[in-house]
Amino acid sequence: MTDNRKIDPTTGTETTGHSWDGIEELNTPLPRWWLWTFYATIVWGVIYTILYPAWPMVSGATAGLLGYSTRGEVAAEIARVDLSNADLTESLINVDMGVLKDNEELHRFAVQAGRSVFAANCSQCHGAGAGGVVASGYPNLLDDDWLWGGTMAEIAYTVRHGIRNEDDADARVSQMPSFDWLGAAELDATAHFVRSLSGLAHDEVAAQAGADIFATNCSACHGETGLGDREIGAPNLADAIWLRGGSHEAIIQQLKTPRMGVMPPWQARLGEADVRAVTAYVHGLGGGEAAMDTAQDTPAD
Repeated sequence: MTDNRKIDPTTGTETTGHSWDGIEELNTPLPRWWLWTFYATIVWGVIYTILYPAWPMVSGATAGLLGYSTRGEVAAEIARVDLSNADLTESLINVDMGVLKDNEELHRFAVQAGRSVFAANCSQCHGAGAGGVVASGYPNLLDDDWLWGGTMAEIAYTVRHGIRNEDDADARVSQMPSFDWLGAAELDATAHFVRSLSGLAHDEVAAQAGADIFATNCSACHGETGLGDREIGAPNLADAIWLRGGSHEAIIQQLKTPRMGVMPPWQARLGEADVRAVTAYVHGLGGGEAAMDTAQDTPAD
């Protein structure tokens, strides 16, 4: 058998037989250490697929001989933390929310837990910083303006049952009728009057005409001076804080085609401890109010 191997005279290394512009490619062997490392990774890969979850199947992946699961590891860690906080959680469920702040350790625990609950479940609408989104009608939770009240008990009730949803019979409900039957001039005058309530720029003559329209059609819910009514979720129109914008055009739009948001009930999804935790967190953001009394805040059934 003829040996057709060609050896490069300069390096003494066999060539591959390929040549470009007179330059021949050397067939330099790989370093032994690299080859053994490569073989070791192959062996390790085979062992790994046997011991750990690896191969995708129709409804899951092969479990592996060790039965390891990152999901199971996280679940175990959560269970460990829950167990270590069991006493605090039980105390939070049973404490009178009106005096929660008197227990510094429990209040700190509630706020820290509530921050996590808020980030996971509430920030998508109210924003990561709880500043709300005016364009979409998501309330700012940092100010001291509350449609339904800002005490611990009132916030907890709103979190438990939500607003205008069909999933909870105890959800808070308010309804603003459409005033599209008013003429353009009447809507314009009413908007000027509403802006005047909070000292915003307005046409004084138009506002005077709008006062009579407001008294006839709006004062039953918002009050004669526009201070609102928390019992029925009627907004305060005299504080220059707006859920859907306070421009002249935005007010007219709300009069003609009222936009009313929906908040889901969180009791079933979160449980009583997390409801109270997120209540404590939201209450402490800057707009929470002190309770008029310390009546026990009873969890809803």
